[in-house]
Amino acid sequence: MLDVDAALRHLVAEGGSDLHLKIPSPPLIRVDGGLRRIEGLPVLEAQDTEDVVTHLLRDPNRLQEWHEHGEIDFSYAIPGVARFRVNAFRQRGAASIVARAIPVSIRTIEELALPPVIQALAEEERGIVLLTGTTGSGKSTTLAAMIDHINSTMSKHVVTIEDPIEFLHTDKRSAINQREIGQDTASFKQALRRVLRQDPDVILIGEMRDEETVHTALSAAETGHLVFSTVHTVDAAETINRLIDFFPPHMHQQVRAMLAGTLKGAVSQRLVKSASGHGRVAVCEVLRMTGRVRDMIMDPQQTGKITEVIAEGEYYGMQTFDQALFSHLKAGRITMEEALGAATSPHDFKLLVGADGRRGTTMDDLAQAETQRAETTGAAASALR
Repeated sequence: MLDVDAALRHLVAEGGSDLHLKIPSPPLIRVDGGLRRIEGLPVLEAQDTEDVVTHLLRDPNRLQEWHEHGEIDFSYAIPGVARFRVNAFRQRGAASIVARAIPVSIRTIEELALPPVIQALAEEERGIVLLTGTTGSGKSTTLAAMIDHINSTMSKHVVTIEDPIEFLHTDKRSAINQREIGQDTASFKQALRRVLRQDPDVILIGEMRDEETVHTALSAAETGHLVFSTVHTVDAAETINRLIDFFPPHMHQQVRAMLAGTLKGAVSQRLVKSASGHGRVAVCEVLRMTGRVRDMIMDPQQTGKITEVIAEGEYYGMQTFDQALFSHLKAGRITMEEALGAATSPHDFKLLVGADGRRGTTMDDLAQAETQRAETTGAAASALR
């Protein structure tokens, strides 16, 4: 049988993010975004991966769930080394496993070189903050840093609902209760039905998965709680539309109103290989709520133009992916080649670099736009009287 603990230790020692076990293949690890073999280990057979699942699960009830459904999410820990988020699934009748390494220590917002607006979003009193991006884009790491900032600087009660628990938080100034799906509660739905009775100040929902989860999260934000969650989308505008699409058409305008009233910010994240060649850098597109953004969420014809507001919103801490890439490039954290590969629009990014980041939008321009919006809204209200 494969010594999976040794393979996981090797993953951590190499600074890798994921261990892949499948047949017929030797164990693979992902380091800095690329897959490579673990030298000296043989090609795995079907019995090897089945034995690994049994070893990692251990709990008879979770093993029964695995045998019944053929796929399962769970956590595994090697004391003193790391925790791992594990997904086991069947392909061609055999077991496959992917284990994501979760560091024991939680890195701060500053250590992750995240923009200062991330700290400001963590310090909001109420509302909803969304972290978006593809799988493996660092959403969980950023969320952990935000929760740690709250834990270190404020006296709050934080309840997390995760599948499975990833980063472990130790109480500092705050009290943190972490609930794992399948172990502490049966489902996100069940946990969310009762979370408001647990006197939370901050609620972290591991993922927005369905209409009920989204509705409960928005309702919690409306009633004065600060809610964090993740969505698998590529940018802020798509995030708005994805949340609305969870609901039937006749509810879309109601959901738009709830989002417009509760959303504090959306952070879309990608990871780009660092200039040193070791590790990756988090590149964040940031949307913050303003009057213009609120109007665009309410109007389906305008929602797609939110990216334009982000590009002009530096005064509010907003930035597009390309603007964030430029900041990292100028700081020497990433190379031009990697930046162009990750840019939303490589052509526009070259122009941005050539202009040294100047975009021509000033604080006065933004203030004027907000004033015009307010005057238009006021005139419309007067007309209705």
